Amino acid sequence: MGNAAIQSDVERIADVLVIGGGPAGTWAALTAAAQGASVVLVDKGYCGTSGATAPSGTGVWYVEPTEEQQEAAMKSREALGGYLADRGWMKRVLNQTYANMNDLALAGYPYSLDDEGQSYRRSLQGPEYMRLMRKRVKKAGVIIMDHSPALELLADEHGVGGASGVRTETGETWTVKAGAVVIASGGCAFLSKALGCNVLTGDGYLIAAEAGASLSGMEFSNAYGISPTFATVTKTAFYTWATFYYEDGSIIEGAGSQQGRSVIAHTLKTQPVYARLDRATEEMQRWMRAAQPNFFLPFDRLGIDPFTQMFPVTLRLEGTVRGTGGIHLIDESCASAVPGLYAAGDAATRQFICGGFTGGGSHNAAWAMSSGYWAGEAASAYATGLGSRSDRRELKGVSAQGSVSALASTDDVSEWVAAVKREVEPFDINLFRTEATLNQSLGRLNSLWRKVQHALAANAADAVRLREAQAMTATARWMYASALARRESRGMHKRLDYPGTDDAQHYRILTGGLNEVWVKPEAALHRTTEVHER
Repeated sequence: MGNAAIQSDVERIADVLVIGGGPAGTWAALTAAAQGASVVLVDKGYCGTSGATAPSGTGVWYVEPTEEQQEAAMKSREALGGYLADRGWMKRVLNQTYANMNDLALAGYPYSLDDEGQSYRRSLQGPEYMRLMRKRVKKAGVIIMDHSPALELLADEHGVGGASGVRTETGETWTVKAGAVVIASGGCAFLSKALGCNVLTGDGYLIAAEAGASLSGMEFSNAYGISPTFATVTKTAFYTWATFYYEDGSIIEGAGSQQGRSVIAHTLKTQPVYARLDRATEEMQRWMRAAQPNFFLPFDRLGIDPFTQMFPVTLRLEGTVRGTGGIHLIDESCASAVPGLYAAGDAATRQFICGGFTGGGSHNAAWAMSSGYWAGEAASAYATGLGSRSDRRELKGVSAQGSVSALASTDDVSEWVAAVKREVEPFDINLFRTEATLNQSLGRLNSLWRKVQHALAANAADAVRLREAQAMTATARWMYASALARRESRGMHKRLDYPGTDDAQHYRILTGGLNEVWVKPEAALHRTTEVHER
């Protein structure tokens, strides 16, 4: 990789390349193809089954397009997010999501019926949703390359023009030259074993940053999901109906409140925590089983009734997957600052609709389909505008790999991954933040980056794991540099040494850089208390 001439076993040319085959990627591919663009979609896993959405049920921010209902929907989360969301973006997402969910019905998605016999469109079952999206993408003529992770972007002086990677099943290398690229590769959960997240290691952030893109909202990347210790399902919303207990059966006060995860985290540092969904009525229990059947599979296999029996729980780091940080977008087309490069879904910042607080399932699902739609549409238009110039571009890989010939062993990569996890998973570093602990951790991550940045892999399989280690290290550095810069508590970013919210820091924070991480505030956002409290 790096600046060497591009030579690959498999070579393709397209108008638009989409990296990632989850909701955002498939909507981007579908929309670009609908505009007449030739499209190639590459997925690290198998498009339709990999990623956080595919194995799960998810709520969707689906709101009737009336002024009253949209106003209530936008207002409901603004304070939680520290007033960093944008009403214009929020309304666009509400309108686009409404249209896309209705489009899914026309395409044959099997929505359930509510008590009045009406189609219930505020949730989606991941397996059915992504199976349908793969079918639609293929029918639209998109070429899908499964098990084909992208390892670096290709660019020239005019911007991005494709990507290269490997096919993990065969070991072949591939190159796709394209007029525009959409990164929809998801966020970064740091291999925490949260369901569907082991392909989500921040790869898209890294290759975008190598091309010159910046990121935003990376301080809001410390999301932890509640999960049974014996399972990987992190459906935290269901724990709204839970009571939390110590091992002796006494109640953990405050664990079920809005700040409950902090209480649970404090308790887990010294002793086990147990939960029981004993606040759910019989009607609610039936609804929960119908809405999220995969949540109950681990319980059923072990013969545990979660509504009547206590079970041990833990907190799994979901990072930017359920956080709000990601690639910075410069306009409503979902363009990055790099010409020809677009971002969508969890790969892009969700601050525009979530501010500094997790979008959970519903907002993130709405953002994925909306931003994917817009990114695909804009990427197609950009590629069309290049015309014949696209064929004459002399593209090179933009990663730094290859500049130093240090061969990384499998053991090296495993240790580097473990080293990143030791910095991002502990509550006392990532959840309960202080300047001292963040600085110490960032220092260790900077040292680790100097080891991993220029390493080389011996084969295709090792190349993917090495890039994951590099991406996770880079992501953690951007997270903690941004967290240090925000000397206040806002949204999900909590500083023990700055527990209050500072009105002077009512701005979004940009970050980027590889050898040296940089951080700077965007222009301060303007709001008045009266506007948001009326």
